[in-house]
Amino acid sequence: MKIIDEFKEFIAKGNAMDMAVGVVVGGAFTAIVNSLVDDIINPFIAFLGGLISKGSAAVSGTDVMKEAASIEEMVIPGTTIAIGSFIGAVINFLLISFVIFCVVKGINTMKDKMAKKEEPVEEAPAGPTQEELLAQIRDLLEKQNK
Repeated sequence: MKIIDEFKEFIAKGNAMDMAVGVVVGGAFTAIVNSLVDDIINPFIAFLGGLISKGSAAVSGTDVMKEAASIEEMVIPGTTIAIGSFIGAVINFLLISFVIFCVVKGINTMKDKMAKKEEPVEEAPAGPTQEELLAQIRDLLEKQNK
């Protein structure tokens, strides 16, 4: 049982919880960054690169768009910008962050309650009152003067 108690103490420490929260939230944020790059930035760059490669050296990308007879001629394969995927990654991040917040809040509440139970109520030491001490000092002074 000693190992289990030590494990509970390790888990309850703030450092282990902070590290776990950082790993989980960092992983969720990585999904946002990956989605931004893969679904929005890279397709946009590929689209611009495709427009430029379709034209000659003397023709700009806007001229290529003007010369295209339909939108299908302007579409470059693999350049679909997936806004929905990016929004989904952001929503997943917010949900994961909220769940982690609730877990940490619950753990902190539990720690506070356990800390309050462990603190013993300190009783005032039994001893003479101020008046009794002053009376004793008075008596000692009377003895010394006699």
